Amino acid sequence: MARRANLSVYKDREDKEGHQVCVVLLAQQTMKGSKEQAEIPKGFELDPKEELEAKKDEPTDDVILDCSESSKVVKIGANLHEHIKTELACFLRDYKDVFAWSHEDMPGIDMKMISHYLAVDPEFRLVVQKRRLFNPERSAIIKKEVENLLTAGSIREVKYPHWIANVVLVKKNNQWRMCVDFTYLNKSCPKDSFPLPRIDQLVDATAGHELLSFMDAYSGYNQIQMNKADEERMAFTTDQGLYCYKVMPFSLKNAGATYQRLVNRIFTRQIGRNMEVYVDDMLTKSVTTEKHSMDLRETFNILKKYKMKLNPNKCMFRVPSGRFLGFQVHQRGIEVNLEKVIALEEMVSPKTLREVQRLTGCLALLNQFIVKSTDKCAPFFKAIKKGQGLEWSEECEMTFQKL
Repeated sequence: MARRANLSVYKDREDKEGHQVCVVLLAQQTMKGSKEQAEIPKGFELDPKEELEAKKDEPTDDVILDCSESSKVVKIGANLHEHIKTELACFLRDYKDVFAWSHEDMPGIDMKMISHYLAVDPEFRLVVQKRRLFNPERSAIIKKEVENLLTAGSIREVKYPHWIANVVLVKKNNQWRMCVDFTYLNKSCPKDSFPLPRIDQLVDATAGHELLSFMDAYSGYNQIQMNKADEERMAFTTDQGLYCYKVMPFSLKNAGATYQRLVNRIFTRQIGRNMEVYVDDMLTKSVTTEKHSMDLRETFNILKKYKMKLNPNKCMFRVPSGRFLGFQVHQRGIEVNLEKVIALEEMVSPKTLREVQRLTGCLALLNQFIVKSTDKCAPFFKAIKKGQGLEWSEECEMTFQKL
Protein backbone atom coordinates (compact mmCIF):
# COMPACT_ATOMS: atom_id res chain seq x y z
CA MET A 1 0.00 0.00 0.00
CA ALA A 2 1.53 3.29 -1.07
CA ARG A 3 1.88 5.91 1.60
CA ARG A 4 0.96 9.50 0.86
CA ALA A 5 1.94 12.78 2.41
CA ASN A 6 -0.78 14.81 4.04
CA LEU A 7 -0.89 17.47 1.33
CA SER A 8 -3.41 18.68 -1.25
CA VAL A 9 -1.91 17.67 -4.60
CA TYR A 10 -3.08 18.84 -8.01
CA LYS A 11 -2.24 17.42 -11.43
CA ASP A 12 -1.05 19.75 -14.17
CA ARG A 13 -1.74 18.53 -17.69
CA GLU A 14 0.46 21.09 -19.41
CA ASP A 15 3.15 22.76 -17.32
CA LYS A 16 5.21 20.50 -15.07
CA GLU A 17 7.12 23.37 -13.46
CA GLY A 18 3.93 25.23 -12.71
CA HIS A 19 2.58 22.09 -11.08
CA GLN A 20 5.52 21.84 -8.69
CA VAL A 21 5.27 25.48 -7.61
CA CYS A 22 1.55 25.20 -7.07
CA VAL A 23 1.83 22.10 -4.93
CA VAL A 24 4.30 23.80 -2.59
CA LEU A 25 2.15 26.90 -2.23
CA LEU A 26 -0.98 24.89 -1.52
CA ALA A 27 0.85 22.72 0.99
CA GLN A 28 2.18 25.76 2.83
CA GLN A 29 -1.26 27.34 3.02
CA THR A 30 -2.74 24.14 4.35
CA MET A 31 -0.02 23.49 6.94
CA LYS A 32 -0.06 26.99 8.32
CA GLY A 33 -3.80 26.74 8.92
CA SER A 34 -4.83 29.50 6.53
CA LYS A 35 -8.49 30.33 6.95
CA GLU A 36 -8.80 31.23 3.26
CA GLN A 37 -9.42 28.24 1.03
CA ALA A 38 -6.72 27.85 -1.61
CA GLU A 39 -8.10 28.24 -5.11
CA ILE A 40 -7.38 25.59 -7.72
CA PRO A 41 -5.49 27.30 -10.57
CA LYS A 42 -6.91 27.20 -14.08
CA GLY A 43 -5.68 24.28 -16.13
CA PHE A 44 -5.33 22.10 -13.02
CA GLU A 45 -7.48 19.10 -12.27
CA LEU A 46 -8.06 17.51 -8.88
CA ASP A 47 -6.54 14.04 -8.80
CA PRO A 48 -8.80 11.80 -6.64
CA LYS A 49 -5.97 9.31 -6.10
CA GLU A 50 -3.65 11.95 -4.67
CA GLU A 51 -6.12 14.18 -2.83
CA LEU A 52 -5.50 14.07 0.90
CA GLU A 53 -6.69 17.16 2.72
CA ALA A 54 -4.91 18.28 5.84
CA LYS A 55 -7.95 18.15 8.06
CA LYS A 56 -8.60 17.93 11.76
CA ASP A 57 -9.82 14.91 13.66
CA GLU A 58 -12.96 13.17 12.45
CA PRO A 59 -16.09 15.04 13.67
CA THR A 60 -17.76 13.24 16.57
CA ASP A 61 -20.86 13.41 18.75
CA ASP A 62 -21.05 12.71 22.47
CA VAL A 63 -23.19 9.86 23.78
CA ILE A 64 -24.23 9.94 27.44
CA LEU A 65 -23.81 6.47 28.94
CA ASP A 66 -25.50 7.14 32.27
CA CYS A 67 -28.55 9.43 32.38
CA SER A 68 -27.93 10.11 36.07
CA GLU A 69 -24.40 11.39 35.34
CA SER A 70 -24.24 13.57 32.24
CA SER A 71 -20.44 13.79 32.45
CA LYS A 72 -20.06 10.11 31.53
CA VAL A 73 -19.85 10.38 27.75
CA VAL A 74 -18.04 8.68 24.87
CA LYS A 75 -17.49 9.84 21.30
CA ILE A 76 -19.03 8.32 18.17
CA GLY A 77 -18.86 9.33 14.52
CA ALA A 78 -20.93 12.44 13.76
CA ASN A 79 -21.75 11.50 10.17
CA LEU A 80 -23.64 8.29 10.97
CA HIS A 81 -27.31 7.82 10.09
CA GLU A 82 -29.64 8.52 13.00
CA HIS A 83 -30.81 4.91 13.36
CA ILE A 84 -27.16 3.73 13.47
CA LYS A 85 -26.34 6.37 16.11
CA THR A 86 -29.28 5.17 18.21
CA GLU A 87 -28.23 1.53 17.82
CA LEU A 88 -24.61 2.32 18.73
CA ALA A 89 -25.64 4.43 21.74
CA CYS A 90 -27.76 1.53 23.08
CA PHE A 91 -24.86 -0.87 22.53
CA LEU A 92 -22.40 1.35 24.43
CA ARG A 93 -24.86 1.83 27.31
CA ASP A 94 -25.23 -1.96 27.57
CA TYR A 95 -21.44 -2.19 27.95
CA LYS A 96 -20.91 0.93 30.07
CA ASP A 97 -19.16 -1.14 32.75
CA VAL A 98 -16.31 -1.68 30.24
CA PHE A 99 -15.33 1.97 30.80
CA ALA A 100 -13.56 3.37 33.85
CA TRP A 101 -13.96 6.92 35.12
CA SER A 102 -11.51 6.65 38.01
CA HIS A 103 -9.04 4.18 39.53
CA GLU A 104 -11.84 2.91 41.80
CA ASP A 105 -13.59 1.52 38.70
CA MET A 106 -10.68 -0.83 37.91
CA PRO A 107 -10.85 -4.23 39.65
CA GLY A 108 -7.69 -5.30 37.82
CA ILE A 109 -6.85 -8.25 35.58
CA ASP A 110 -7.10 -11.64 37.28
CA MET A 111 -3.65 -12.75 38.46
CA LYS A 112 -4.35 -16.21 37.02
CA MET A 113 -4.23 -14.55 33.61
CA ILE A 114 -1.10 -12.46 34.18
CA SER A 115 0.94 -10.63 36.81
CA HIS A 116 4.23 -8.76 36.67
CA TYR A 117 7.39 -10.31 38.13
CA LEU A 118 10.71 -8.62 38.88
CA ALA A 119 13.72 -10.72 37.89
CA VAL A 120 16.07 -8.82 40.23
CA ASP A 121 19.73 -9.79 40.10
CA PRO A 122 20.48 -11.02 43.65
CA GLU A 123 24.06 -9.71 43.40
CA PHE A 124 22.92 -6.16 42.66
CA ARG A 125 23.43 -3.69 45.52
CA LEU A 126 20.23 -2.62 47.32
CA VAL A 127 19.62 1.13 46.95
CA VAL A 128 17.84 3.44 49.39
CA GLN A 129 17.52 6.84 47.74
CA LYS A 130 17.85 9.98 49.81
CA ARG A 131 14.46 11.68 50.11
CA ARG A 132 13.93 14.62 47.79
CA LEU A 133 12.31 17.83 48.96
CA PHE A 134 9.45 19.48 47.06
CA ASN A 135 7.91 22.93 47.31
CA PRO A 136 4.51 23.19 49.06
CA GLU A 137 2.56 23.25 45.79
CA ARG A 138 4.10 20.03 44.49
CA SER A 139 3.93 18.38 47.91
CA ALA A 140 0.17 18.98 47.88
CA ILE A 141 -0.10 17.33 44.44
CA ILE A 142 1.87 14.30 45.65
CA LYS A 143 -0.25 14.04 48.81
CA LYS A 144 -3.47 14.07 46.79
CA GLU A 145 -2.17 11.47 44.36
CA VAL A 146 -1.08 9.18 47.21
CA GLU A 147 -4.54 9.47 48.77
CA ASN A 148 -6.17 8.61 45.45
CA LEU A 149 -3.93 5.56 44.97
CA LEU A 150 -4.63 4.37 48.53
CA THR A 151 -8.37 4.74 48.00
CA ALA A 152 -8.15 2.82 44.73
CA GLY A 153 -6.10 0.05 46.37
CA SER A 154 -3.17 0.56 43.98
CA ILE A 155 -0.62 1.10 46.77
CA ARG A 156 -0.21 0.15 50.43
CA GLU A 157 1.93 1.23 53.36
CA VAL A 158 5.15 -0.67 53.92
CA LYS A 159 7.65 -1.05 56.77
CA TYR A 160 11.40 -1.75 56.65
CA PRO A 161 11.75 -1.98 52.83
CA HIS A 162 15.20 -2.79 51.40
CA TRP A 163 14.63 -0.69 48.27
CA ILE A 164 13.38 2.92 48.52
CA ALA A 165 12.85 5.23 45.55
CA ASN A 166 11.77 8.86 45.22
CA VAL A 167 8.68 10.19 43.49
CA VAL A 168 8.94 12.61 40.56
CA LEU A 169 6.28 14.82 39.02
CA VAL A 170 5.91 14.76 35.24
CA LYS A 171 3.67 17.20 33.39
CA LYS A 172 1.42 15.64 30.77
CA ASN A 173 -1.51 17.36 29.03
CA ASN A 174 -1.12 20.33 31.40
CA GLN A 175 -1.60 18.03 34.39
CA TRP A 176 0.95 16.71 36.86
CA ARG A 177 1.43 12.95 36.96
CA MET A 178 3.26 11.30 39.85
CA CYS A 179 5.86 8.72 38.86
CA VAL A 180 8.51 6.86 40.82
CA ASP A 181 12.22 6.98 40.05
CA PHE A 182 12.96 3.25 39.68
CA THR A 183 16.35 3.92 38.04
CA TYR A 184 18.34 1.55 40.27
CA LEU A 185 15.66 -1.13 40.47
CA ASN A 186 15.37 -1.11 36.69
CA LYS A 187 19.14 -1.51 36.35
CA SER A 188 19.01 -4.62 38.52
CA CYS A 189 16.50 -6.34 36.19
CA PRO A 190 17.38 -7.87 32.80
CA LYS A 191 15.47 -6.69 29.74
CA ASP A 192 12.39 -8.68 28.77
CA SER A 193 12.88 -9.40 25.06
CA PHE A 194 9.20 -10.10 24.38
CA PRO A 195 8.68 -8.59 20.88
CA LEU A 196 6.47 -5.54 20.46
CA PRO A 197 4.56 -5.29 17.15
CA ARG A 198 6.09 -3.26 14.34
CA ILE A 199 4.26 0.04 14.14
CA ASP A 200 4.55 0.32 10.33
CA GLN A 201 2.96 -3.12 9.88
CA LEU A 202 0.10 -2.30 12.27
CA VAL A 203 -0.61 0.97 10.50
CA ASP A 204 -0.50 -0.67 7.07
CA ALA A 205 -2.93 -3.34 8.25
CA THR A 206 -5.60 -0.71 9.07
CA ALA A 207 -5.76 0.74 5.56
CA GLY A 208 -8.67 -0.34 3.36
CA HIS A 209 -11.22 -0.69 6.18
CA GLU A 210 -14.48 1.24 5.98
CA LEU A 211 -15.04 1.71 9.71
CA LEU A 212 -12.69 1.97 12.65
CA SER A 213 -13.11 2.20 16.43
CA PHE A 214 -10.21 3.57 18.47
CA MET A 215 -9.80 2.51 22.09
CA ASP A 216 -7.32 3.19 24.86
CA ALA A 217 -7.03 1.36 28.19
CA TYR A 218 -7.60 3.38 31.36
CA SER A 219 -4.22 3.62 33.14
CA GLY A 220 -3.47 0.39 31.32
CA TYR A 221 -0.38 -0.70 33.25
CA ASN A 222 -2.14 -0.21 36.59
CA GLN A 223 -4.70 -2.86 35.61
CA ILE A 224 -2.05 -5.60 35.96
CA GLN A 225 -1.31 -6.86 39.47
CA MET A 226 2.22 -7.20 40.81
CA ASN A 227 3.66 -10.46 42.07
CA LYS A 228 3.16 -10.32 45.86
CA ALA A 229 6.81 -11.11 46.60
CA ASP A 230 7.96 -8.13 44.49
CA GLU A 231 5.67 -5.44 45.89
CA GLU A 232 8.02 -4.17 48.61
CA ARG A 233 10.87 -3.82 46.14
CA MET A 234 8.88 -0.95 44.61
CA ALA A 235 8.72 1.06 47.82
CA PHE A 236 8.83 4.85 47.53
CA THR A 237 9.02 7.68 50.04
CA THR A 238 6.83 10.76 50.47
CA ASP A 239 6.13 13.28 53.24
CA GLN A 240 3.24 11.02 54.31
CA GLY A 241 5.34 7.87 54.73
CA LEU A 242 6.58 4.79 52.87
CA TYR A 243 4.38 3.02 50.33
CA CYS A 244 4.72 0.32 47.70
CA TYR A 245 2.75 -0.51 44.57
CA LYS A 246 0.36 -3.43 44.43
CA VAL A 247 -0.16 -2.88 40.68
CA MET A 248 2.31 -2.49 37.83
CA PRO A 249 3.46 1.17 37.70
CA PHE A 250 4.28 3.14 34.54
CA SER A 251 7.97 3.78 35.17
CA LEU A 252 8.92 0.15 35.73
CA LYS A 253 11.22 -1.67 33.32
CA ASN A 254 9.57 -4.34 31.13
CA ALA A 255 6.07 -3.06 31.95
CA GLY A 256 5.34 -2.55 28.24
CA ALA A 257 6.42 -6.10 27.40
CA THR A 258 4.16 -7.53 30.14
CA TYR A 259 1.18 -5.54 28.89
CA GLN A 260 1.80 -6.60 25.27
CA ARG A 261 2.00 -10.22 26.43
CA LEU A 262 -1.44 -9.76 28.03
CA VAL A 263 -3.19 -8.22 25.01
CA ASN A 264 -1.64 -10.78 22.65
CA ARG A 265 -3.06 -13.50 24.87
CA ILE A 266 -6.61 -12.21 25.30
CA PHE A 267 -7.10 -10.87 21.74
CA THR A 268 -5.27 -13.72 20.02
CA ARG A 269 -8.30 -14.64 17.84
CA GLN A 270 -8.88 -11.05 16.71
CA ILE A 271 -5.43 -9.56 16.13
CA GLY A 272 -4.79 -9.29 12.40
CA ARG A 273 -8.41 -10.18 11.54
CA ASN A 274 -10.58 -7.39 12.93
CA MET A 275 -8.30 -5.80 15.50
CA GLU A 276 -4.82 -4.32 15.95
CA VAL A 277 -3.18 -3.73 19.35
CA TYR A 278 0.00 -1.96 20.38
CA VAL A 279 0.40 -2.15 24.17
CA ASP A 280 -2.65 -0.18 25.45
CA ASP A 281 -3.66 1.34 22.08
CA MET A 282 -6.40 -0.74 20.48
CA LEU A 283 -8.28 -0.50 17.21
CA THR A 284 -11.23 -2.52 15.94
CA LYS A 285 -11.47 -2.48 12.14
CA SER A 286 -14.09 -3.66 9.68
CA VAL A 287 -13.77 -4.09 5.92
CA THR A 288 -17.50 -3.35 5.48
CA THR A 289 -19.86 -1.14 7.46
CA GLU A 290 -22.27 -4.02 8.07
CA LYS A 291 -19.68 -6.08 9.99
CA HIS A 292 -18.56 -3.39 12.41
CA SER A 293 -21.29 -3.92 15.00
CA MET A 294 -20.40 -7.61 15.20
CA ASP A 295 -16.65 -6.90 15.36
CA LEU A 296 -17.12 -4.31 18.09
CA ARG A 297 -19.32 -6.65 20.13
CA GLU A 298 -16.65 -9.36 19.91
CA THR A 299 -14.05 -6.90 21.24
CA PHE A 300 -16.26 -5.70 24.10
CA ASN A 301 -17.11 -9.25 25.16
CA ILE A 302 -13.38 -9.95 25.54
CA LEU A 303 -12.85 -6.71 27.50
CA LYS A 304 -15.74 -7.58 29.80
CA LYS A 305 -14.59 -11.18 30.29
CA TYR A 306 -11.11 -10.17 31.45
CA LYS A 307 -12.25 -6.98 33.27
CA MET A 308 -10.05 -4.70 31.17
CA LYS A 309 -11.29 -1.10 31.40
CA LEU A 310 -11.23 1.58 28.69
CA ASN A 311 -10.61 5.30 29.04
CA PRO A 312 -13.78 6.96 27.64
CA ASN A 313 -11.94 10.24 27.00
CA LYS A 314 -9.57 8.52 24.56
CA CYS A 315 -12.05 6.33 22.71
CA MET A 316 -13.80 7.05 19.41
CA PHE A 317 -16.28 4.62 17.86
CA ARG A 318 -17.48 3.93 14.34
CA VAL A 319 -15.50 6.52 12.40
CA PRO A 320 -13.96 6.29 8.90
CA SER A 321 -10.60 7.69 9.99
CA GLY A 322 -8.53 8.66 13.01
CA ARG A 323 -5.08 8.79 14.57
CA PHE A 324 -3.36 5.53 15.40
CA LEU A 325 0.22 5.32 16.67
CA GLY A 326 1.09 8.76 15.31
CA PHE A 327 -0.47 8.28 11.86
CA GLN A 328 -3.77 9.30 10.31
CA VAL A 329 -5.40 6.11 8.99
CA HIS A 330 -8.48 5.70 6.79
CA GLN A 331 -9.86 3.51 4.04
CA ARG A 332 -7.86 5.16 1.24
CA GLY A 333 -4.49 4.75 2.89
CA ILE A 334 -2.19 6.34 5.44
CA GLU A 335 -1.34 9.97 6.06
CA VAL A 336 1.41 11.43 8.14
CA ASN A 337 0.14 13.18 11.25
CA LEU A 338 -0.08 16.87 10.31
CA GLU A 339 1.17 17.91 13.75
CA LYS A 340 4.51 16.19 12.98
CA VAL A 341 4.77 18.00 9.64
CA ILE A 342 4.04 21.37 11.24
CA ALA A 343 6.57 20.70 14.01
CA LEU A 344 9.25 19.99 11.41
CA GLU A 345 8.25 22.93 9.20
CA GLU A 346 8.42 25.43 12.07
CA MET A 347 11.67 24.04 13.48
CA VAL A 348 14.68 26.37 13.39
CA SER A 349 18.24 25.19 12.72
CA PRO A 350 19.41 23.11 15.71
CA LYS A 351 22.07 24.66 17.92
CA THR A 352 22.49 21.99 20.60
CA LEU A 353 22.92 18.23 20.68
CA ARG A 354 19.46 17.85 22.19
CA GLU A 355 17.85 19.83 19.37
CA VAL A 356 19.56 17.67 16.73
CA GLN A 357 18.30 14.55 18.52
CA ARG A 358 14.80 16.04 18.49
CA LEU A 359 15.14 16.65 14.75
CA THR A 360 16.26 13.08 14.02
CA GLY A 361 13.43 11.75 16.17
CA CYS A 362 10.90 13.79 14.22
CA LEU A 363 12.36 12.61 10.91
CA ALA A 364 12.24 9.00 12.10
CA LEU A 365 8.46 9.31 12.42
CA LEU A 366 8.23 10.73 8.90
CA ASN A 367 10.77 8.44 7.20
CA GLN A 368 8.07 6.41 5.48
CA PHE A 369 7.01 9.53 3.63
CA ILE A 370 10.51 10.78 2.68
CA VAL A 371 12.25 9.10 -0.26
CA LYS A 372 15.69 7.73 0.76
CA SER A 373 15.32 9.31 4.19
CA THR A 374 18.32 7.44 5.64
CA ASP A 375 20.69 8.82 3.00
CA LYS A 376 19.30 12.32 3.30
CA CYS A 377 19.60 12.36 7.10
CA ALA A 378 23.15 10.95 7.16
CA PRO A 379 24.76 14.38 7.85
CA PHE A 380 22.66 14.74 11.01
CA PHE A 381 23.86 11.42 12.41
CA LYS A 382 27.46 12.33 11.63
CA ALA A 383 26.99 15.60 13.50
CA ILE A 384 26.06 13.81 16.75
CA LYS A 385 28.66 11.07 16.66
CA LYS A 386 29.52 9.80 20.13
CA GLY A 387 32.42 11.51 21.80
CA GLN A 388 32.71 14.31 19.26
CA GLY A 389 30.06 16.71 20.51
CA LEU A 390 27.89 18.67 18.08
CA GLU A 391 29.42 19.59 14.73
CA TRP A 392 26.70 21.39 12.74
CA SER A 393 28.40 21.78 9.36
CA GLU A 394 27.36 23.65 6.24
CA GLU A 395 26.30 20.29 4.78
CA CYS A 396 23.94 19.78 7.75
CA GLU A 397 22.43 23.21 7.25
CA MET A 398 21.86 22.65 3.51
CA THR A 399 20.25 19.25 4.19
CA PHE A 400 18.05 20.75 6.90
CA GLN A 401 16.81 23.51 4.60
CA LYS A 402 16.08 21.03 1.79
CA LEU A 403 14.04 18.83 4.10
